[in-house]
Amino acid sequence: MSSHHPTPEPRRWAMFIVLLAGSFLPPLDFFIVNVALPSIRAELGASSSAGQLVISSYAALYAVTLITGGRMGDLYGRGRMFFIGLAGFTAASLLCGLAWSPWSLVAGRALQGVTAAIMAPQALASVQAIFPEAEKPRALSLYGAVFGLAAVIGQALGGILIALDLFGMGWRMVFLANLPVAVLVTAFGVPLLKNVGERRSGRLDLGGTALSMLALALLIVPLIEGREAGWPLWCWLSLAAAPVAAWVFWRHEHRLARAGGAPLLDPAALRAPGLGRALLVALSFYSIGSFFLLFSVYLQDALHTSALDAGLVFLPFGLGFLLGPLVTPACRRLLGDWVNPTGMALESAGLLGLAWLVDAGPAGLAPQSAPLAAVLFAIGFGQGLGLPTLMRMITGRVSPALSGMIAGVASSTLQVSTALSVAVIGGVFYGVLGARDDPAALAHAFTVAALCIAGCLAAGAVLGATLAGRAGAAQRVSAPAGPG
Repeated sequence: MSSHHPTPEPRRWAMFIVLLAGSFLPPLDFFIVNVALPSIRAELGASSSAGQLVISSYAALYAVTLITGGRMGDLYGRGRMFFIGLAGFTAASLLCGLAWSPWSLVAGRALQGVTAAIMAPQALASVQAIFPEAEKPRALSLYGAVFGLAAVIGQALGGILIALDLFGMGWRMVFLANLPVAVLVTAFGVPLLKNVGERRSGRLDLGGTALSMLALALLIVPLIEGREAGWPLWCWLSLAAAPVAAWVFWRHEHRLARAGGAPLLDPAALRAPGLGRALLVALSFYSIGSFFLLFSVYLQDALHTSALDAGLVFLPFGLGFLLGPLVTPACRRLLGDWVNPTGMALESAGLLGLAWLVDAGPAGLAPQSAPLAAVLFAIGFGQGLGLPTLMRMITGRVSPALSGMIAGVASSTLQVSTALSVAVIGGVFYGVLGARDDPAALAHAFTVAALCIAGCLAAGAVLGATLAGRAGAAQRVSAPAGPG
């Protein structure tokens, strides 16, 4: 469902740029901390489990709070919730930068995850609310490019900040650098965004919020922590309890909707034609999440590439991910609704090419630079094409009044996809590898994992193609008949 804007907001692009600047911080902080982790552990004396929590506490709480953050924007105003989230994220960044112990850092990272999830969905929701139909593809392309930019510069920026050791702060600048960005976004943004998504009637569904966070936590926490912990009993009990909690949540939402309340997830909105299938496409889209981990393991353990050089190997992927969204509007003019399945198919083909390069080459020797760069660029470019069109495929199916809710659902689905990918395909990789750690075994395990990821993306491309085909058929049916 889409809305018609006869008189678009004249400042919509300036407003959107401010929202994008804030939305850049959450993915940047996810990528940048990976590089800083060894320095953090050395200075704070953190154990390996505490170091893992620095990453996973952010990822888990970000994922479980996204739906709530999106719905809060619908109810209380997107501009208002964006700045509340930004203020909390800034305070959390300050706590991380001044952390005096591993657990104070974990607390700061947890607060970062919660507040980032309040801030991040507002940009995506605002695309549906403030832009006319003709401008939505360009806005969503810029939204996708933000994530590509974060992927390109995140790890490099972390290394640069640590190497510069500004003011003798070392790794702490990775977090403290968020502060001047937040100040600038606030200074320029408050006059623009104060009325974006004005407050609506209704209160936040606190029961649904608690139940949704419980259900997502029962699913996501064991997926994030399970492999590192050796899959203890609590992981399996948690996974078994997740569907039960989801069912209780869904029953609560139905009861609230029938009583005339404002549910966190409106059951009527989720029955929008094609939305369920679009969310399944999203669930397959970030199956590539395990690729970054497993390819890094292959580069460093099988090829003995340094951490810095391994990061540089990913640059063609990052370049493709940055360029893909920028050419999406032109591709939409050529391909229409087929851009998303085309992008996912390109990713799948790139991964098949990478699997062939790794499998066909001598064990312990890197594939030739030019073909490797080409397939990595293709994977990144395909993802860059697929992401903006996927977001349009999901958010465009509901009214602007519910776009925050659906933006949260879409973002949360992508986080679940990433966690599932790391758990399941990572499990395949380590299962195939077994007790061996020689280059040939690592190359074989990575090849199998790459084929699994390619298969998931191909399945998503097929699902996306069925949606594109239906959209095209609907347009043909609704088109007026010509003369004669």
